[in-house]
Amino acid sequence: MTSAKKQLTPVPFTAVRFEDAFWAPRIEVNRKVTLPHIYKKLEETGRISAYDLNFQRPVPSPIVLIFGDSDPAKWLEAASYSLATHPDPELEAIVDRVADKVISAQQPDGYLNTHFTVTQPEMRWKNLRDWHEMYCAGHWMEGAVAHYEATGKRKLLDAFARNADHIAKEFGPNPGQRRGYCGHPEIELALVRLYHATGNRAYLDLSKFFVDERGARPHYYDLEARERGEAPAKFWAKTYDYCQAEVPVREQSKVVGHAVRAVYLLTAMADLADEYNDESLLKAADRQWDNLVTRRMYLTGGIGPSQHNEGFTEDYDLPDETAYAETCATIGLVNWNHRMLQFAGESRFVDAMERGIYNGLLSGVSLEGSNFLYVNPLSSSGNRHRVPWFECPCCPPNVARTVASAGKYLYSTSADGLWLHLYAGNSAEIKLGGQSVKVKQETLYPWDGAVKLSFGLAQPQTFTLHLRVPGWCKSFSLSVNGAAQDVQPGAGGYLAITRAWQDGDVVTYTMDMPIEAVWANPQVRLLEGRVAIQRGPIVYCLEGVDHGGILLDQISVKASDITSSFKVEYKPDFLGGAAVITGQGRVIDGSSWGDALYQAKAPAEKDIQLTAIPYCVWDNREPGEMRVWLRQG
Repeated sequence: MTSAKKQLTPVPFTAVRFEDAFWAPRIEVNRKVTLPHIYKKLEETGRISAYDLNFQRPVPSPIVLIFGDSDPAKWLEAASYSLATHPDPELEAIVDRVADKVISAQQPDGYLNTHFTVTQPEMRWKNLRDWHEMYCAGHWMEGAVAHYEATGKRKLLDAFARNADHIAKEFGPNPGQRRGYCGHPEIELALVRLYHATGNRAYLDLSKFFVDERGARPHYYDLEARERGEAPAKFWAKTYDYCQAEVPVREQSKVVGHAVRAVYLLTAMADLADEYNDESLLKAADRQWDNLVTRRMYLTGGIGPSQHNEGFTEDYDLPDETAYAETCATIGLVNWNHRMLQFAGESRFVDAMERGIYNGLLSGVSLEGSNFLYVNPLSSSGNRHRVPWFECPCCPPNVARTVASAGKYLYSTSADGLWLHLYAGNSAEIKLGGQSVKVKQETLYPWDGAVKLSFGLAQPQTFTLHLRVPGWCKSFSLSVNGAAQDVQPGAGGYLAITRAWQDGDVVTYTMDMPIEAVWANPQVRLLEGRVAIQRGPIVYCLEGVDHGGILLDQISVKASDITSSFKVEYKPDFLGGAAVITGQGRVIDGSSWGDALYQAKAPAEKDIQLTAIPYCVWDNREPGEMRVWLRQG
């Protein structure tokens, strides 16, 4: 990286209209099924009515109820994104009612949190380490910004600006203020968004304070614990690594602790690095990126192997069947990498984004839109399934807001031109050099690597088109108006084509997309002797339903067969439209084994026809086994 200032600007999702067989149906399901389903669950569980401030709750209350305000906040953000691209008077009326109910619960001093207003008012701001007050406020700030941008209505934005003013009065470096920060990062990135929506720089400065103060000594979490009459040493996690606060953020070199908290903090660090031209913040984020991508990330883009801390353990600890890999963590990974991408246009960040989006994120929601995965293992004995809701329902509305705004990940602009990061069938209208440029992508991506790109311009315009070459792509071809182009990717991994573009120009870009065998680093001990199947950005798995009830771990495959004889076929009516891979493997034949537990001879094997489906659509048919990593034959 050469600068701590972002050189690229993302094209907003509102400028992009999906017209493909992959994203367009998912966005429609999100709008018609997922959003109403989540709203119904929020009503059933009292998360909407809580803003009437007339509920009763035991003390102490379950932690998931203490931070329940964040769930309707994410739903309202998702609904606002949907309204921005698909106007819907009925949905807008519901959003307005929720917004009015939330605003009615705001206290005269600007404070807004249902639990600490009704159940424990004496404990307001007394446990930042555990109780998520700022986390909830941050999600509402994001929802308020989305609502304002979608509808032009300021009421929710103004309410959470008052809330931010209250927090800025309570916390900061000045005498009489608390020097605290939230145990669950989120408000830091939200305050940056609030600053851009309102122009009030105090919100940006407050975000910087929270990030800079994190891990400082004397440690704030020790101080507040003692004020509550608790011994700091009794903190269940034993280390403030859990909440990324053991040391100041600029001293961290590894991603640690709770995975969602880590990537939310890193997202804020990227934002603040740009806003303050802070190279130290950017370098710290980049160090942790390197640690994550080379030692701590699943093949699917999932992060955080451990259920114990919902997060990280040690390098190369990536078990498949017990993988936690929370859906929210992959969403955070995607958004952090999207921020990092804007600094210099490096394709390595899109590689991580794409891996997460097409695998570990979309696996979090069923094709029909009303069942969800909280954790995303890479192997299942048949006991893991999507469900309609969770006791801690953070993932469903997080998926909904991400899918509703997916168009923001595709394009960026820079001083010299247009950047195309992700490929999908869509039409976009993009401001470039003071002129509106219409871009149309025609492609079956991610099932096919061929992309046809057409331009519509009112008058000729000279700019550079930057086309990403994915990390999985080993060869490609490129032509402009039928003329082959001899161009190689630059240091950042993009093809740069500079010309005077005219109305009707057509770029044809074909990325070779062979079936590949993938191995894990030998230091990932639990995956030694295993191989996985990947094609383009899609990670594949086997499901029991396709293999006659055979234990999937009894199947083996030769890596050479994966690359030489396995076949791919796109099936438009299968699992919402998917490319399916078939080939031959071997399976243990235990029919002659008998009742013996051990024998002094190897079991026999026989041939078996294998069917591999995209990991992101597993568990959408009959319940059963699933496995990504296969034994090598």
